[in-house]
Amino acid sequence: MGENDLVSALKTKFKATTNSNHNYPLAPNLLTKDFTAQSKNQKWVGDITYVATSEGWLYLAAIEDLYHKKIVGWALDSRMTKQLTLNALDQAIIRERPAKGLIFHSYRGSQYAAYDYQDKLRENGIRQSMSAKGDCYDNACMESFFATLKKDLIHRRRFKTREEAKIAIINYIKTWYNYRRSHSSLDYMSPMEYELHYSQGKDLAA
Repeated sequence: MGENDLVSALKTKFKATTNSNHNYPLAPNLLTKDFTAQSKNQKWVGDITYVATSEGWLYLAAIEDLYHKKIVGWALDSRMTKQLTLNALDQAIIRERPAKGLIFHSYRGSQYAAYDYQDKLRENGIRQSMSAKGDCYDNACMESFFATLKKDLIHRRRFKTREEAKIAIINYIKTWYNYRRSHSSLDYMSPMEYELHYSQGKDLAA
């Protein structure tokens, strides 16, 4: 690496985003580390991460569809509240219009266990699933997306403002990750390419 003037993208200091010390009811683990899906809007996973700026932390709540790894909903804010996760969920529901029976999986944090969040899922026929306590691998796909985002975008720059970071992250998701970033698990297609390819195939078969 030294001979080729290469430097690694280093991890930043860890900051907890999951507060499991609450009195909200918890959902069972319906996913049980089965990250496969046979069609879109069958299994979604969600989580919260953070980005450092000169103004302070910016929090990102994102939702990924396990079928084609597409980020179907996201929201950013200076505070890590249930409204942050609700905004991401609302966006995903409006964009994707999933049928009843979809599984949504997350950690046990208060933002996902809150009554308002559970009500929103129930109103839309979405079954809630939560990770086992202390098992970081129960939401590995969401962790993988956040790691990719930070390696591709975050660790290479310092954001002066939250707005600057927000614009960069939205552009990354909308123009790069969903549309152009290839995945080995998707036959080296991007999420949108994979979705289009297989939706056309099903249309032809029908």
